[in-house]
Amino acid sequence: MKKIFLMSLSLLALSSCVSTRNTIKNINNDAKMPSLSKEKTFVIVQISKDKKYGYDQDYPVNLGFMTYQTSEINVQRYFGALTGPKGEKLSYSKVDTCCPFPSKRTDMGAGLLDIYEVTWDGLAEPVRIYVNLYEKGEIVAPYGFGIRIIP
Repeated sequence: MKKIFLMSLSLLALSSCVSTRNTIKNINNDAKMPSLSKEKTFVIVQISKDKKYGYDQDYPVNLGFMTYQTSEINVQRYFGALTGPKGEKLSYSKVDTCCPFPSKRTDMGAGLLDIYEVTWDGLAEPVRIYVNLYEKGEIVAPYGFGIRIIP
C-alpha cells in the first residue's frame, strides 16, 4: 500500500511539472548576444527602465545564448559588466532556483530560473535578481544598477 501511495505521489509531482505554463514575458529568440569587453565581460550599453526586469520572475535576465552546460560563463560575463548605481563593485552569489517553465531548449522540456543575491558597499539589503539560462532576451542592466565602463 505504501509503495502505491509513493508511486501515485511521484506521478502527481511529474504531471504538475509537465503542465507548468510559461509566464516569462521578455523572451526574445531574435536577441543578439552582447559583444565582449577585453576583460571578457558583456558590453552592456543600457539600464532598463522597466522596474520589473531582473527583479520579477516573469521578467528575468535571459542569458540563454549558449548550451546550458556552458551557460554559467554568461552569468559571470553579465554580473562582471554591472556596478552599483554609483559605480560600486558588485558581489553576487546563487542562492536558489525556482519557477519551472516549459522550454524547447532543454532535453527535459522545462527550465528553472536561478536566483542571485547581489550586494555592493552601502546597500542596506542584498538585491535578488532572477536569471534564465535557457532562453534569450535583451541583456541590459536592471533598474537601480550601473554599467561598468571598461576603457
